[in-house]
Amino acid sequence: MNVTREVLAPGVALTAIQTDKFKSAALTATLLTPLRRETASANALVPYVLRRGCRQWPTMGEVSVRLEELYGGALEPTVRKRGETQGLGLIGSFLDDAYTLEGESVLEQAAELLAQLLLEPVTEDGVFREEYVSGERENLIQAIRAQMNEKRAYASLRLVQEMCRGEAYGVDQLGSEEAVAALTPRDVWDAYARLLSTAQVELYYCGGADLQRVRQALAPLVEGLKARRGGTVDRLTCQVVLHAAGESPREVVDHLDVTQGKLVMGFRTGGAEVRREDYPALLVFNALYGGTATSKLFLNVREKLSLCYYASSAVEPVKGIMTVSSGVEFDKMREAQEEILAQLEAVKTGDFTPEELTSARQAVVNAYRSALDSRAQLEAYWLTAAITGLSETPEELIDRLERVTAQEVAAVARGMELDTIYRLMGKEG
Repeated sequence: MNVTREVLAPGVALTAIQTDKFKSAALTATLLTPLRRETASANALVPYVLRRGCRQWPTMGEVSVRLEELYGGALEPTVRKRGETQGLGLIGSFLDDAYTLEGESVLEQAAELLAQLLLEPVTEDGVFREEYVSGERENLIQAIRAQMNEKRAYASLRLVQEMCRGEAYGVDQLGSEEAVAALTPRDVWDAYARLLSTAQVELYYCGGADLQRVRQALAPLVEGLKARRGGTVDRLTCQVVLHAAGESPREVVDHLDVTQGKLVMGFRTGGAEVRREDYPALLVFNALYGGTATSKLFLNVREKLSLCYYASSAVEPVKGIMTVSSGVEFDKMREAQEEILAQLEAVKTGDFTPEELTSARQAVVNAYRSALDSRAQLEAYWLTAAITGLSETPEELIDRLERVTAQEVAAVARGMELDTIYRLMGKEG
């Protein structure tokens, strides 16, 4: 597997992975822009409207037919958040040329479709077609509402909103229902024009074609982007807050019609994040504390003490935040909270066995080794690398992970500071 990254034009870069491991090739274009409350909703709508059709294939049906002609390829809209960066674009998957029936070249045709959807959208009176905007606007509103219906995800979303209410990270990647509902075709078109002009564009390829051929296939898209570029490219930054906001954590309670409570706790990592030398230790700490089925939270808080239905931790590596999420009976909230913190104290003091450390370390290593066998995970890995400016390969990170010590894990744990506690209670709770 050979990885190459190069700048093709101002603000336009390509990460290409040459490998014969997969039968299908990945081809992705992502526009990266700072996450802002005032632009998040319109930005989020853009890739979905683009996917509706282009000048040559102006309807979703015609685009689908074209994808079927390309051996059943896929090209789907995506909206992602990495730290305080919003990523918008189209993710493609196409049969690698080595597996076509008569040696056809799929890459060039896939790149042409990607370029047309991005650069030649269907317009009406100089903006996006009203029918397309209204349809996708309703779909996006339903997606935002769906987050509230899934209470586990909703509780985590609310924790982030409250914990980071003065930071860009507190903004939902999909925007807000109210802002989406107010969007007009002109608003979405203006967002699209702004993104083409100023966003950092990340092109990604993973497949068997050589680098020169990938460059040539993407050349029309790159030239089209260059013609639409402005004088500046968005600068991608992330505010990493080192410490909790106050001496005691902020507590937030919501009441909804639920039968099971949700307890979510947000921690500042003391600055440990993907760009720091202690990043491997952060990943191993998370696995040992609450990130696996052999973690302290799972085995003690859930299994041994039966204080919750689930308990797990997760880190946002670009932002430097850890969250602990649990489903708890209303009358066990305080007890569960105390035990979650007690397990953290145990890790801080090094109260874990060599076997626990080995299990946690191996779990993280295995996750990254699995990523080497997944086109989607590789794409996500290199997108984060593009946002953070890092060039470390998964193999190099694995090497560092295998050398993480107990002392390094405990040191990362000691940097954790509880910032915000969110509880979702019943209407009578």
